[in-house]
Amino acid sequence: NDIALDVELGYPAKSQIDAIRSAVVAALQALPGAGRINPNVYSKIISHTVQRGLKIMPNVKNIIAVASGKGGVGKSTTAVNLALALAAEGASVGVLDADIYGPSQPMMLGINGRPETSDGKTMEPLENHGLQVSSIGFMIDPDEPMVWRGPMVTQALQQLLEQTNWRDLDYLIVDMPPGTGDIQLTLSQKVPVTGAVIVTTPQDIALLDARKGLKMFEKVGIPILGVVENMSTHICSNCGHTEAIFGHGGGAKMCADFGVEFLGALPLTMSIREQTDSGRPTVVAEPNGPVAQIYKDIARKVAIKIAEKAKDMTSKFPSIVIKND
Repeated sequence: NDIALDVELGYPAKSQIDAIRSAVVAALQALPGAGRINPNVYSKIISHTVQRGLKIMPNVKNIIAVASGKGGVGKSTTAVNLALALAAEGASVGVLDADIYGPSQPMMLGINGRPETSDGKTMEPLENHGLQVSSIGFMIDPDEPMVWRGPMVTQALQQLLEQTNWRDLDYLIVDMPPGTGDIQLTLSQKVPVTGAVIVTTPQDIALLDARKGLKMFEKVGIPILGVVENMSTHICSNCGHTEAIFGHGGGAKMCADFGVEFLGALPLTMSIREQTDSGRPTVVAEPNGPVAQIYKDIARKVAIKIAEKAKDMTSKFPSIVIKND
């Protein structure tokens, strides 16, 4: 009458495992004659399908692009907190700062220094808060502008991605530059992306550009994992009054129009800005706070959406070469 079973989750869920185990025990105890119940609940994160014609990267199981149609909507802040939330749930996570013209992840993660190289061809990612990080910002002075044309920028992106010695990542979060230009096109054509998260604000102008970004990913065969609405409401630090400064419901309407998931809405608060500027983003600065919980809920939804995708099977098939003898 004793029951033992495995419950395998396809996403990181360190904070959920005890609750899932308790729910399984409670359900099985209701069976007539049930004896001891021993559920083994664990996570197993695997690689999932990417664009047709591309193979997954070695040591990187899933790549998530965090993008926006325009700048100033909090995309980088969302990307870093999403990465930290996945890491808090037990995943191995990296961040690629793909915004060559305006790299912000070194400051947001409080990382200084230059990457080390052992062979002169590849470099080690820098680390903080449990994340592996690569950024052009580690190789230039903070005040130095990147006066580069498109081909140089796309080459730099590929080098950062492919020449960084990522160590067994479950997820690589790519903080994209705003817009739908060269870098976005290179990423969609040459980088095996598992899915994209679109960040917007409720403002009509931001939504107009976010819709373009969403359509771009659809055209190149990258699934949209969902939409995050940033600066959804302003919370007064004195009285706690909330006000929809940039409008209301724009992100949810966009999701309804395109048939994608609305992942969550984040408030416009001073603490998010202060924590990110200090190099300790919200998920590590206030891990049990209400805003961190929103980021963690969004991260869990993203990971579950990925887990529901088809598995990557390219490694199972041999390379077929046709030769003329």
